[in-house]
Amino acid sequence: MTTDAFGNEFAPGLPYARGQIIRSTEDDIRKLRRAGRIIERRLASGAGVFNFSGLERSLNLDAKDLAWTDDELAPALYGDRFRTLALAHVGGTAERHDAMLFNRTTAATFAVHLTLVKPGDVVLGVSASYSHPTVVRSAVQVGAKFMDTTTVEAFADALEREAPALVVITRLAVSYDLLPLDALRRIVELARGRGVPVYVDDAGGARVGPAMFDQPRMLELGVDVGATGLDKYGVIGPRLGLLAGRADLVSKIRARAFEFGLEARPMLLPAAVRSLEGYRPERVRVLVESTRRVAAALRSVLGARVHETPVTAQLRADDVLAIALERAGLSAPPIVPIEALASLAMLLLEDYGLITVHFAGLPPGTSSLLIKFVPPETLAAVGGPDAVAAAVDRSLSRLAELIREPARIAALLLGNEAAA
Repeated sequence: MTTDAFGNEFAPGLPYARGQIIRSTEDDIRKLRRAGRIIERRLASGAGVFNFSGLERSLNLDAKDLAWTDDELAPALYGDRFRTLALAHVGGTAERHDAMLFNRTTAATFAVHLTLVKPGDVVLGVSASYSHPTVVRSAVQVGAKFMDTTTVEAFADALEREAPALVVITRLAVSYDLLPLDALRRIVELARGRGVPVYVDDAGGARVGPAMFDQPRMLELGVDVGATGLDKYGVIGPRLGLLAGRADLVSKIRARAFEFGLEARPMLLPAAVRSLEGYRPERVRVLVESTRRVAAALRSVLGARVHETPVTAQLRADDVLAIALERAGLSAPPIVPIEALASLAMLLLEDYGLITVHFAGLPPGTSSLLIKFVPPETLAAVGGPDAVAAAVDRSLSRLAELIREPARIAALLLGNEAAA
């Protein structure tokens, strides 16, 4: 059993331990409602909010497109255009591949498992750190055994021993560590040699890999099927999942998805088309450069506790809690790291209007405060990198004040629902 730096055992299917305040996904939803009330107050007062999640989840349509947001009309007018753009985006061909729009990437992942995995099967994951919790949950939900690996060698050994029904590759892990291209190619080669279908959870990697690291587009990796999100890194939303792959597999997955209501509403096809039409790899590089400026400012304040990957800056939950304890003069933590991280995120929202990625996932898929893919225009609106670093530093000090009384942390995170 994996534990955090404070000895707390990780919750099943999550990369962190649950605590006594945020105990479950139900509490995560209560926390999100609390964040919503803060956003409402800030907007009403004119204070404003700033999207620092690295995600774009708005519905961006002009009046012409908006007129056709109808479940019957939109597929007729935008369906072929969507398929053409989607396959070009992920490196597919019209002769061999097809594409489908899901209500989110998680839905695509679940549909793949519903279609390709039976109870008692093994699903083998591989990434640079760990597979997303949604992959693990999908395997468990269909009655499969999930195994995770982080190296080609471990993957090859597990492939030999376990005879999996499905291989799931995560090119860009939740930790934002990237599988190198030679590893990707070897993993696909090994799986194909065993006749095992390969699904790539390419939620953010579909653009980051090619734009930042000169890797092939998703289907050019030789995988059978994969999915990416239209809210991540260079596209403009909304939060939809784009699945593409071998036409025969997509046909089966589409049928299963419709049976379980996992498909996106067809009325959203115009928004997906606009998102794909507007994508430019150069935008990804601009976002990363802006992120690096924030990382440098954070490093000047918090030093080596700022963890960096090639495309992100991170303040890990263990370090958030450690800093708060140091500043409070406490030795024993009254909360777990993920609750400290949630508190930091809530303070940044309440005092500075910064919406961080912690509020984007239910439950969150990572235990880090992620600074990633920051739009330069948003960064300028809050006063630049130094202003963000100062906000984080001051919020950590406020957390240190609150942590002496766990009831105040509960009130911060859950508001009037703290006693529920």
